[in-house]
Amino acid sequence: MKWPLDKLPLYLLATVMLMPFSAYAETAPYVTTMDKISAGDTAWMLASTALVLLMTIPGLALFYSGMVRKKNVLSTALQSFAICALVTVVWVVIGYSLAFTPGSTPYLGGLDRMFLEGLSFDKVEGTLSVSHVAPTIPESVLVMFQLTFAIITPALITGAFAERMRFSAIVIFMVLWSVLVYAPVAHWVWEPSGWLASMGALDFAGGTVVHINAGAAGLVCAYMLGKRLGYGKEPFFPNNLVYTLMGASLLWVGWFGFNAGSALAADGRAGMAMLVTQVAASTGALAWMFVEWVRRAKASLLGACSGAVAGLVAITPASGFVDVQSALLIGVIAGVSCYWGATGLKRMLGADDSLDVFGIHGIGGIVGALLTGIFAQKQLSGLDVSFSAQAIGAFATLFYSIIVSWIILTLIDWTIGLRVDAEHESVGLDLTQHGEHLP
Repeated sequence: MKWPLDKLPLYLLATVMLMPFSAYAETAPYVTTMDKISAGDTAWMLASTALVLLMTIPGLALFYSGMVRKKNVLSTALQSFAICALVTVVWVVIGYSLAFTPGSTPYLGGLDRMFLEGLSFDKVEGTLSVSHVAPTIPESVLVMFQLTFAIITPALITGAFAERMRFSAIVIFMVLWSVLVYAPVAHWVWEPSGWLASMGALDFAGGTVVHINAGAAGLVCAYMLGKRLGYGKEPFFPNNLVYTLMGASLLWVGWFGFNAGSALAADGRAGMAMLVTQVAASTGALAWMFVEWVRRAKASLLGACSGAVAGLVAITPASGFVDVQSALLIGVIAGVSCYWGATGLKRMLGADDSLDVFGIHGIGGIVGALLTGIFAQKQLSGLDVSFSAQAIGAFATLFYSIIVSWIILTLIDWTIGLRVDAEHESVGLDLTQHGEHLP
């Protein structure tokens, strides 16, 4: 039979037109019609976004301000609140574009969404933009959801330099860190074209992007700022552990949006992520209290809160990839590991990491990333796991955050200075930095 080659272009055109549209995977944000949006997914993501924002304000603000001394309560709470406002503007202007659009390299996104240019909603035409990473929800919802992650990550760092850093230095550091550290790492891991994503590194909800990233930066801050006056010579008692309990409780509840929301859909995977989050937080708290009881014959409220957060941190990268049995183990391992990170390792490093940012978030993030490489199950996600990819992702983020954070802090120290003077530190940052104080 002789093929009519002169008709080949027509055959090809017909074939392309008859192929289902879903055969083409979008690789960048695009405009679609409103009927492609899932109301259920959108409703869940709106709720998850509110839950994650609750983690920073008021959750983290209460958690941290309860652990500092009374003269620094207001300044500590303000740092979380101010970062929320500050990072929102940075994210809208450039952060989202650098993190969640494909770029010319696998290390950084493009500038197509600067000032959210191209994000659209047209009720008259019945169209709106969606992201290629979440095609069933409006792009505006994804922007807002990921913004809450971009907010809490630098806010976590403030616990490492609590009670001694200039507010002006904090503002400059957080702007530069959000653009130069957070956005690139988010692109590496969560944008499909990022180099760690392409390698197969798994981070469901931010063990690498959020916790290792913040923990590493916090450790550098602790070294660069130096120890608080009187550190190691006088006891620094928390001013109100009820605040810390309230903050930890808000973090725990908000974490369901953090982890289950990262499914980006109202589905079975979100349900499993929520369940394993609860399990790991509980076993983390119990493990920390058990170690305290063995070592000191007492279990503490602060230890229970710290252990719960440790379990939450470690389950974060694994939450969409593991079952309940694995979550039980991850929580226990995290509780014990982070107890060591906040005690033995802290003494070994010799840094005044005021509220144990590296000991809990850094160590917990590393433990969670590595255990994801051991416990992740393909039937839950359809993805293969590589322990080596998990290790590369964890330690590449650790060292990148350490190096760039050190550069940023050094530049700030050379210009306006990082630390308040000794007199102001002695009086307290509430009064000297903000002109306010508690009665």
